[in-house]
Amino acid sequence: MAKLKITLVRSLIGRPQDQRAVVRSLGLRKLYSSVTHEDTPSIRGMINKVSHLVKVERLEV
Repeated sequence: MAKLKITLVRSLIGRPQDQRAVVRSLGLRKLYSSVTHEDTPSIRGMINKVSHLVKVERLEV
């Protein structure tokens, strides 16, 4: 199964609380921090909600 590398590229200052919670639950804390997750529908939904704040790269395993 493919993995996704998710990087926080925009600040959370002034963002609604639900978007902050999604970014936090993805495991992102600081600007330009990156995490890898399995490509699942739940992760895709979280990325879709904060797509304007993150950059997503597909990693083939």
